[in-house]
Amino acid sequence: MAFTTRVLALLFLLLALYCATDPFKHSAISDFPGFQAHYINISSWSEIPTHRDRQNLLQNSEIKFLNLVQGPESVTFDSLGRGPYTGVADGRILFWNGHSWTDFAYTSPDRSEICDPKPSPLSYIANEHICGRPLGLRFDKKTGDLYIADAYLGLLKVGPEGGLATPLTTEAEGVPLGFTNDLDIDEEGNVYFTDSSTKYQRRNFLQLVFSGDDSGRVLKYNPETKKTTVLVRNIQFPNGLTLSKDGSFFIFAEGSLGRLSRYWLKGEKAGTTDVFALLSGFPDNVRTNEKGEFWVAIHCHRTIYSHLTALYPKVRMFLLKFPISAKMQFMFHIGGWPHGVVAKYSPEGKLLQILEDSQGKVVKAVSEVEEKDGKLWMGSVLMPFMAVYNLT
Repeated sequence: MAFTTRVLALLFLLLALYCATDPFKHSAISDFPGFQAHYINISSWSEIPTHRDRQNLLQNSEIKFLNLVQGPESVTFDSLGRGPYTGVADGRILFWNGHSWTDFAYTSPDRSEICDPKPSPLSYIANEHICGRPLGLRFDKKTGDLYIADAYLGLLKVGPEGGLATPLTTEAEGVPLGFTNDLDIDEEGNVYFTDSSTKYQRRNFLQLVFSGDDSGRVLKYNPETKKTTVLVRNIQFPNGLTLSKDGSFFIFAEGSLGRLSRYWLKGEKAGTTDVFALLSGFPDNVRTNEKGEFWVAIHCHRTIYSHLTALYPKVRMFLLKFPISAKMQFMFHIGGWPHGVVAKYSPEGKLLQILEDSQGKVVKAVSEVEEKDGKLWMGSVLMPFMAVYNLT
């Protein structure tokens, strides 16, 4: 027994030394010498919603445009109801004319061979800072202009006829935008948008997830003054953003914390932020439907592993130094396999509906949910298709 104990102690010591030094650089963070694991002030486990779709209704979704759209993050329709329009992994914004996909716009003037079609959405990551990576898309209902949040090129705009988008802003308060993610536009033309991190670019989004980095911001671009101001700062992975139907507030997703926060634009609370809803998992984009309800795309349900490593950054750092790839580390966080979840909330923050594919058979991941004519159009930055679910 004593010998066995000594052997186990020696093995543990060797493991600790390995993780402390990472000698073979096989870990998920080996290419990030300044990597830090931050404390994530996540809600207690007992507060996390436990509602589930036991019928796995998202498995009834129709897969559309398989391998015709690579990584369609955002799905939108113009003021005439035409579309969908979507931004894809090679840097283009595509338009579905009812028969085929056509090029509508692009964010980078560089359309060289490195931006040519590749086998999967992740195949473009090495060059997306050159080709552009459009994420959030919104049409200005008054002008017909399309506003674009490009992960690398900042906030841009293109006219109703499409073409090369015009940059609007690439920095705020002297700090460059690092990971422009999502946006919405109010009646006056002001654009509210998220910058997920000033330290990690989109191609390193897994390291951003692992880090809990709090350099994210929510910003406002004023088209009259051309000025960009920071409304909320020190956020851990701010992601989707959408205005309420009456324009009195907007909702933004806090990815690392697994919640929606509300920023008040009007009334006595104007300029303040509060918690709108706690989520069962990690949110991506948020969209408002015609009734003023909010659809939230959730990458996966939270696991006890992700919960505990959020609370104990030293343990997370220790585990991240194991010779395990970033992809496998991510699988631990999401419960072993990708599974899509979407949830609908009332204007007051009450959960109204949840739909999921817990087995990941059909809808493995969802980045955005757009409700139109009784159907949910779902895009995913990770998938080569869209999914459509019939609500009726």
